[in-house]
This record gives sequence, C-alpha cells and structure tokens, in this order.
Amino acid sequence: MIAEEILKKVRRIEILSKKSSKEIFAGEYHSAFKGRGMEFAEVREYTPGDDIRFIDWNVSSRLGKLFVKQFVEERELTVILAIDLSASLDFFSQTKSKKEVIAEISALIAFTASLNNDKVGLLIFTDRVERFIPPKKGKTHILRIIREILQYEPEGKQTSIETGLVYLNKVLKKKAILFLLSDFIDEGFTQSLKIAANKHDLIAIKISDLRERILPDSGTFIFKDNESGKEFFVDFSSDEIQKSFLDDYKKNEAQLLTLFKKYSVDYILLDSEENYEKPLFNFFLKRIKKFSR
Repeated sequence: MIAEEILKKVRRIEILSKKSSKEIFAGEYHSAFKGRGMEFAEVREYTPGDDIRFIDWNVSSRLGKLFVKQFVEERELTVILAIDLSASLDFFSQTKSKKEVIAEISALIAFTASLNNDKVGLLIFTDRVERFIPPKKGKTHILRIIREILQYEPEGKQTSIETGLVYLNKVLKKKAILFLLSDFIDEGFTQSLKIAANKHDLIAIKISDLRERILPDSGTFIFKDNESGKEFFVDFSSDEIQKSFLDDYKKNEAQLLTLFKKYSVDYILLDSEENYEKPLFNFFLKRIKKFSR
C-alpha cells in the first residue's frame, strides 16, 4: 500500500476504534482485567463493620482513635499485541483480508487500554520475530502500532507461533495481558503456549475466513498456499472432497479448543466479515462474571 492509502486506513480505524472504545468497551475492559494488586491510598477513621485487619495501629495510637488503611487497585497494566503476519493472513474471500481485521481489532484493544492508562506494545512475527515495539502510552504510540501492522512487509511467509511466544517469554519480565492474534494455521507451539499462559494473562484470538469452513457447492478451483507458494486443484462437486475439507477444519478447531482449555487460555473465534465488537464485548462480560465468582 502507498503512504496515502495507509494514512487513510489508519485514520478510519482510529475514528472507529476510539468511538467504540469510549462508548462500548472502556468500563468492561477495566472490570475484565485485574490490576497488579492493591496499593495504599490513605487512612480514615474506623467505623463499625470495617475489617480490623486494616487498622493502622501507628496512626491510631498517635491520634487516640482507631484508623483504618484504605487501598485502591493498582491499575496500570501492560498489554502486548502479538500479531501473526504470515502470508496466510493476506487471504480474503470477500471484502477484508484477515490482516486488515487484525489491524482493526488491535486498534480497538489498544485504544481501550489507553483509556484505562495502560501501556501497549506490539510484536509482529511470522516464522521469525519481525518487529517488537516496547510498551508505551499515548495516542501517537498507538497510531504507530496501527500503521506498523498495516504497512509492514514481513520477511518470512510461514508461521511459527512458538517463535513469537518464546521471544515474549524472554523479553517480558513482568506479567502482561497478552493478546495473540493469528489464524492458527500452525502446530508445535504447545510448550511455549503453556509457559506464556503461566506467566501472563493470555488471550488467543483466531481470525477465520468464511471460505475456510463454508465451501462452494460445486466447481473446480485453483488454490494457492500463500505460505509455501504451492498451487493445487480442488473439485468441490466431489462429496468426498467436501467432507474431507470440513472434517479437517472441525478436527483442527477441536484440537485448538482442547489445547486452550488445558492451559486456561481464553479463546475468541472471529470471522473476517463479521462485526467483531459483539464477540469482544461478550468476552469481556464473560471475564467479569468469572472474576466476580
């Protein structure tokens, strides 16, 4: 994309994301992601019913009355967007590529985090680590992240989720909220996922295209694997081919679900053509309910 097209896309995504962040997501995001703990704010005079564990005996003895400590949630969090930009993310069957959808979702998450005064960082990976932008605050920083996702031309074409997670497991010293965005056309990342899930609050977001699960009724098509460059013919008038494609998709999806459930990784499945605001909002509500139990 030329620079002018990039700027237009960034501006459009900024407008849409900021509006949704303020009107829909800010409160739910705040409640869905807990801070690092509680920090001392002030003392106030004791009233019946207060927890006696929080009595400040030094202040109480000095002033001759009982005072209790008050705490506030230590809110500042670090959010990392781990973005798969392998060649399969260029695929689209209708109006948006999976890469464009990832940019929009990332912007929405980033602006929402910014409203809560959280820092946001970016990792772009393929079969290698392509680019890492350390977490910072501010509108300028977020716009840079969106621009990077849209205009970055990866060196690698294939996918290694393991490579991205291994890098983050090394570079991130403190717990972070880690959004992993990919189409998950990969394997062999179980161990790195397990480690990342233990160290961080890990959320996997899978971007899927309609044609990956709803196939044409008939006709012969030429397919190209964007990551390997190989081309092959498929005759969709064959019931056997139809069943094989759908069985493979269901099998892969079931394996992902099992893996994420095993390591307590939150999972969101999004279609590249659907309105992703509702699934994300429902995800935040689900987390709020989980934490309030």
